[in-house]
Amino acid sequence: MAMYMSRFSYTPETWARLIKNPENRAQVVGALLERHGCKLHNLWYSFGAEDGFAVIEAPDNVTSAGVILAITSSGAFRSFTTSVLMTQEEALEALRRAGEVAYTPPGAG
Repeated sequence: MAMYMSRFSYTPETWARLIKNPENRAQVVGALLERHGCKLHNLWYSFGAEDGFAVIEAPDNVTSAGVILAITSSGAFRSFTTSVLMTQEEALEALRRAGEVAYTPPGAG
């Protein structure tokens, strides 16, 4: 299964709704993800450029994209970005494969 990290910021309207009616979003989002074969590993809130972060496990990119598209199309977010996460072993394999690639940069001939 593939791992993803989503970074998000809510709209002011979403924050206002949560202030009026606080709810455990990890439970809500976790249940939604499980219904679609995914798993929420954790959800953190933060101060700074993003309001929060989530680590999600999904069977593949298509499943992940479908769920993320549904979530982001809700209008609750000011921003929402997702990165694919790689294990240390995957990163090492990618580095090995990169060593086998002969790439010529633009303008170098």
